[in-house]
Amino acid sequence: MLAMDSRLYVVTGHQFLKGRSLESVIRAAIHGGADCIQLREKEYTGRQLLEAGLLLRRITKEMGATLIVNDRIDVARAVDADGVHLGQSDLPIQVAREMLAVGKIVGISTHNVAEAVAAERSGADYIGFGPIKQTATKQDTEPVVGAAGLQEVRRHVSLPIVAIGGIKAEDVAEIIRNGANGVAVVSAVIGSDDVQAAAQNIRQIVDLERGARG
Repeated sequence: MLAMDSRLYVVTGHQFLKGRSLESVIRAAIHGGADCIQLREKEYTGRQLLEAGLLLRRITKEMGATLIVNDRIDVARAVDADGVHLGQSDLPIQVAREMLAVGKIVGISTHNVAEAVAAERSGADYIGFGPIKQTATKQDTEPVVGAAGLQEVRRHVSLPIVAIGGIKAEDVAEIIRNGANGVAVVSAVIGSDDVQAAAQNIRQIVDLERGARG
């Protein structure tokens, strides 16, 4: 099984590229410290997802980062991604695992303790937990859980927790102190004018707080 303890989990978002190429932005994010990239483009066709996935697979292999595909198990298989990230309404974790090659990562979005506990019992490799704050990247957001909501979830599960939802650099220290292993961001890195510097800043905060936590 591939290890999944991401510190800086960067999710794609073509609307934040500002005319830059996906390749240049993702390379800059990884140079800055992103250790996991998730391909998430709800508006893309299957062919567009395949093309983007193949590009990201090449980059992540070359640069030593993990590649996760959101929702689409078929695309994850086609590009030999390291795993998939599921939503609560997607296929069950066990079904996804049966469709993927042995050893692939399966993560799932959770929004409360019950979902987090169910994810661990179902064999998820990690959970995304949130939204920590309001976010403009999803229209169907669940109620905001806040950084404090991480404390309760951390008490109930031992899985790696990636906090997600409207997170900015100034939020990261509190999030890690409250029990998250890492943070997932879209606009805070992808939408930054200096992608590498933005990623480096967030990664340094995560590393500092995790070091202090022991």
